[in-house]
Amino acid sequence: MASEFDSHKVGTRPLSSEEIARLTEQGCSCADWSKVEVAEGFDPAKVKSTHFSGSVKLGVFEKHVSFFGGVTKPAGISNATIHNCTIGNNVYISQVRNYIANYIIEDDVVIDNIDLLVVEGKSSFGNGTEVAVVNEAGGREIPIYDHLSAHTAYIIAFYRHRPKVIENLQKMIANYTASVTDSCGLVAKGAKLINCRIIKNVKVGPASVIEGANRLENGSINSHQEDPVYIGPGVFAEDFICCSGSKVTDGTIITRSFVGQGTVLAKQYSAENSVFFANCGGFHGEACAIFAGPYTVTHHKSTLLIAGLFSFLNAGSGTNQSNHLYKLGPIHQGVVERGSKTASDSYMLWPAKVGAFTVVMGRHYRNSDTSDLPFSYLIEHEDESILVPGVNLRSVGTVRDARKWPRRDRRKSPKKLDYINFKLLSPYTIQKMLNGCQLLENLKATSGLNSEYFTYHNVRIKSSSLDRGQKLYQMGIDKFLGNCLIKRLENKQLKNVDELRAVLQPETNVGPGKWVDLAGLFAPEQAVQKLLSDIESDAISTLDDVTEAFRSIHNRYEAYEWAWAANVLQQRFSKIIDKITADDIIELTTRWKKAVVELDHTLYADAKKEFAATAQIGYGLDGDEKTKHSDFAAVRGILEEDSFVSEIEQHITSKTALGEELINRMEKLR
Repeated sequence: MASEFDSHKVGTRPLSSEEIARLTEQGCSCADWSKVEVAEGFDPAKVKSTHFSGSVKLGVFEKHVSFFGGVTKPAGISNATIHNCTIGNNVYISQVRNYIANYIIEDDVVIDNIDLLVVEGKSSFGNGTEVAVVNEAGGREIPIYDHLSAHTAYIIAFYRHRPKVIENLQKMIANYTASVTDSCGLVAKGAKLINCRIIKNVKVGPASVIEGANRLENGSINSHQEDPVYIGPGVFAEDFICCSGSKVTDGTIITRSFVGQGTVLAKQYSAENSVFFANCGGFHGEACAIFAGPYTVTHHKSTLLIAGLFSFLNAGSGTNQSNHLYKLGPIHQGVVERGSKTASDSYMLWPAKVGAFTVVMGRHYRNSDTSDLPFSYLIEHEDESILVPGVNLRSVGTVRDARKWPRRDRRKSPKKLDYINFKLLSPYTIQKMLNGCQLLENLKATSGLNSEYFTYHNVRIKSSSLDRGQKLYQMGIDKFLGNCLIKRLENKQLKNVDELRAVLQPETNVGPGKWVDLAGLFAPEQAVQKLLSDIESDAISTLDDVTEAFRSIHNRYEAYEWAWAANVLQQRFSKIIDKITADDIIELTTRWKKAVVELDHTLYADAKKEFAATAQIGYGLDGDEKTKHSDFAAVRGILEEDSFVSEIEQHITSKTALGEELINRMEKLR
């Protein structure tokens, strides 16, 4: 850590006797003035009522500093005690009730009305802190560090069956932690610390704004000029790291926690032993030992997230989970796969696993696993868990969520730590639909066609729901495979079937088989296994190498996706790509067109419910039926003009035309 005017860069000099006299006249004191050095151009008139001790270097104070409300004050130091500090140019320090010790304070920093800013001994500033996620009893600890990604954290937490991988990653993080451990702290350029109480062993990044914080201890505030961190009134934070663009305020309490880029924790939120990655939101409620992947959001009081893995979650008010049965302690854990929602007062007994994009309603007292039945409703009925498979595929809310996430990416830093894939339909979710179709078929075969309910992993599935689930999954599969095919053949003017087959050949053999969701990053298991083997063998030996491996997987998604889709198509046609014909493509495109249109029509019907008569209850309070309709239209609009409804209609038209165009091209190759 070096200030811009450090002695080996632009030079400092001892104070002159005249300057010492002037400082003394202005209420300043020092036991040994020879240890105070200043930059050329230093004006002693700008330093008043300040006591210095230890080695101190001071910059030039020649500008005015802007404060909230348009107030400006001249840069300088007043009413403070400074010990072992390097203070940059045009810094404003005033009203330090205790002292500032062992800090480099860079140019343009404002420190006004604080109790204490100190580094005691050597500090890693939160780096290396072990956070006991998912299992409260331990065993999945993540050592947090400044540049931790959701994907690295996922490997450390969930690949404990590969001990050499964990050991080597822990060594890399330990080496990084050692490299940033210092007895001197940093308040970087342009940071503001205003009306705060106790700040101990905290590294403050550039352009950070910390105001009204109660106690910050052993942490890093990794702000960025383009994406500052804000720490607001009443915050208590201990053993923490906050990444660029994050906001922690309103009496929030965090302990042993990582706050990712663009994450907001506010309104008395409480988090302990938890990690939050990109664009999470925590308000009013409580988190304990959670792994919050990107876009995990909870807005309500009395909402507890505990001992679980979540991502793209929307937790309703009163959401709760139990992670122990008072036997061997809080040893149980849960997994809620991406895109799920929990309704108000929902409850789940861990251990349990909830499939992707599932809506959980009611209270569930049995340990269930619905991971191969995504896009479902999990409903409580007479103390039993009832699953309605696939029904969330036709929900307009599901599609709206998938579209809103990219638009709500708050990260502005040029370096994004998490590689996020927002796709609703992907090899990850489609493989689950394929498994779900087979699973439901097996249930029918083993339970008998006349059964009213089927039981699977402690959930019950109604016969009619099972049949409908199979149909919806098949539509989802057809839509995805068609999407991949049309994208692959887009703008390809093919002269014959040999050219068609050449275009359909994947450019990589990585992709077929199982896919995983590394907390936001979709990846073929084969690519992940290669990464793990490289970490074990030291072919990947630095944290930068790990980051580059994740970046490469993310950037190659389209190639991996097509390799997976091509493999499924070959299985479906029972022939290799070299044998596929134009008629096969026409058949698949026809199925795709039918699936897209049918799913869009179900979305339209679902959206239409938002404009039904029941949705208008409470409108037009003091008028008649006509007034009610007019009031509703003024507030909510009308169905035909709704932007999302228009998108659905346009989607049907454009996709139908796209399908017809491909079919016409294929007919020429017959």
